Amino acid sequence: MKIAVLVLAAGKSSRMKTPKQLVTIGTNFLIETVLSKAKSIEANAVYCVLGANAEIILKEISSPDVHFFYNEDFEKGLSKSISFGISEIEKQYQNYDGILVLLGDQPAVEKEYLNNMIALFSKSNTKIIASNYGNKLGVPALFPKNYFKDLKNIYGDIGAKEILNNNSEVISMPKKTNFLDIDTEKDYQDFKNSILK
Repeated sequence: MKIAVLVLAAGKSSRMKTPKQLVTIGTNFLIETVLSKAKSIEANAVYCVLGANAEIILKEISSPDVHFFYNEDFEKGLSKSISFGISEIEKQYQNYDGILVLLGDQPAVEKEYLNNMIALFSKSNTKIIASNYGNKLGVPALFPKNYFKDLKNIYGDIGAKEILNNNSEVISMPKKTNFLDIDTEKDYQDFKNSILK
């Protein structure tokens, strides 16, 4: 199985009022933390979509072996980053059996959880493996290649939610992980406090 990881980190961080990709988690920037985890799992390659503040972010971070794409339409929402990222991966690189979509502001998702997604996908490689948030399904989610065309056609800020939540061909992860999104200064401080405990 050939699996790519697609990290979405193109947002403007409007609620944080500073590029949240560059807030620090320990000795690393937030985006470095997520990319490092993506590189440590059982996947073949890691790609990252940047948009707002892309030049500043690339100057500051150190993330070898990551392929970066610049989404100039980042203001069109998360779905644009997904469709753009899938298109660029298909255009520039070899074929993959699946693409694991991660958010660049979810640093607490465990490596074991992501590897379990890949293991589950290896047994059911035509079905989507999605995270279970209780009342909805979401990312991290692993999409098989038969859904790439659908993902390239999504639009708006809904992202892939419609594909995940209106589809009988989705396997919900039996276990959960820490899905904390760092969107605000409070989220950031709460997360830093939690890892110090």
